[in-house]
Amino acid sequence: MQADPGGGRCARCGEVGGTAGAPGPRRLQLHLRHERHVVAAGPDRVAAQLRNEAGLSLDKAAATMGWIGPKLSRIETANGHIRPNEVAPLLKAYGVTDPEVVAALEGLARDARKQGWWQTYSGVVSPSYADYISLESDAESIRAYAPLVIPGLLQTAAYARETIAANATTRSPGEVAALAEVRLARQSVLTRPGNPLKLWAIIHEAVLYQRFATRPAVMRDQLRRLLDAAELPDVTLQVMPPAATPHPGGAGGFTLASFPGPMPDVVTLENLIGATYVEGVDDVRVFADAFERIVAAALPMDDTLALIAQLEERSRE
Repeated sequence: MQADPGGGRCARCGEVGGTAGAPGPRRLQLHLRHERHVVAAGPDRVAAQLRNEAGLSLDKAAATMGWIGPKLSRIETANGHIRPNEVAPLLKAYGVTDPEVVAALEGLARDARKQGWWQTYSGVVSPSYADYISLESDAESIRAYAPLVIPGLLQTAAYARETIAANATTRSPGEVAALAEVRLARQSVLTRPGNPLKLWAIIHEAVLYQRFATRPAVMRDQLRRLLDAAELPDVTLQVMPPAATPHPGGAGGFTLASFPGPMPDVVTLENLIGATYVEGVDDVRVFADAFERIVAAALPMDDTLALIAQLEERSRE
């Protein structure tokens, strides 16, 4: 469920996927099942491959749309944008009429034309991290197992600053503050109008006992934040007790993002130098099955909230 779920981030950049060499998720990835082919690409490469499959030259394909050849060439090389209302006619010329495919590519065309809010933080947000935020923004649901840190989508500003500073030791105080702002801004997906993100987070109990020596109120406020977030209708929280039965979570934390339509699920695995993305259908299924087993081993939500409330009350003593 969440990509920078919160911990194990790059020591140099302070965020998941922050190293220049780390493979980012293919944000505009689309698996289009067209006849016997599966295409994984953005709107530019999808358009190019479907034209090639149709056996049309650039000039002939452009002519069917009343365009000149250079316009289509610019679209296919990502130097120009296709308008959402141009998608269906173009795909029809290529013999593609599947409404699900058309709708998916129209969505990608809209996304390619808009700039994300995170672009205003380009000074601290790496391209890989920007990819992750975009992926998270497009997700319909996120499932996360967090054995080491509170997931980023549930962190308070103070907790975010403390954890970012602890991991990104080369960042200036101003950069740490900016990254914390980004993390909090990402949380808007939980309350976006019409289609709030469905978040299911499982946090190891040990994380709830973390303390910040110079700022004891940080964890108290963080526990309160968890209780408040749990009141949202699309947020599910569970705690993994130390005495739980054996479960796949022992292999480490992970985030599983799911999307509407034909977009494939993506798993994010964090580490100290960035993140790894798992996108193969069979591999993703392994994590989905593991999450179900982790759910079964964790405390039910009622017991989880009772424990968090108890710890929050105790922290005030």
